[in-house]
Amino acid sequence: MTVTETDRIEMADSDARSLDEMFDRLERFQVPEGYKVEVVRGAVFMSPQRDVDWYIIRRTVRALEDRFGMNVNVLSDVRIDFPGYMNGFCPDVVKVAQGAEKTPQGRWRCEDIEFVAEVISRDTAANDYGPKKTAYATAEVPVYLIADPYTGKCHLYTEPKDGVYHVESAIDFGLPVDLTGTVVDLALATDEFPRD
Repeated sequence: MTVTETDRIEMADSDARSLDEMFDRLERFQVPEGYKVEVVRGAVFMSPQRDVDWYIIRRTVRALEDRFGMNVNVLSDVRIDFPGYMNGFCPDVVKVAQGAEKTPQGRWRCEDIEFVAEVISRDTAANDYGPKKTAYATAEVPVYLIADPYTGKCHLYTEPKDGVYHVESAIDFGLPVDLTGTVVDLALATDEFPRD
């Protein structure tokens, strides 16, 4: 089945009200400090924010700022709704296209996302490699990067079409992730990415 631009928008909008209700309840719930909360396929996931994650996130954000300047629209842990059943993700790092505007509801549109990076946590790794990767490919996010401190590897996914990334590569920590030729257009140093 081919997913068109119109279909993607309708899929993301069809569950928005339910997602909004779910996130409203989560905001009233006392989420423990230091935990990230997101909804994947209608299920709520909470994962601890660890220092290893932050070091990788910070270095990735810094590389984007060095490449695009301090006014680059880079976000972390901000809700963005993606195609599929009730997908309200809070990616570790997101680069939003220059000039993109928020929806009337005050959220960024998945169609405006150019780059996503996720740092693996043991409890949610299956989401990052599975349903989140599928949702990012369906939304046609051009570049998806997974940093896995447990294996000491980055996994790079590009060329999304029909809900699948058609180019995949694995890069050992210590080697640069070559993002030249993509919308990100940089070589991401990983020599100081910590392992866990």
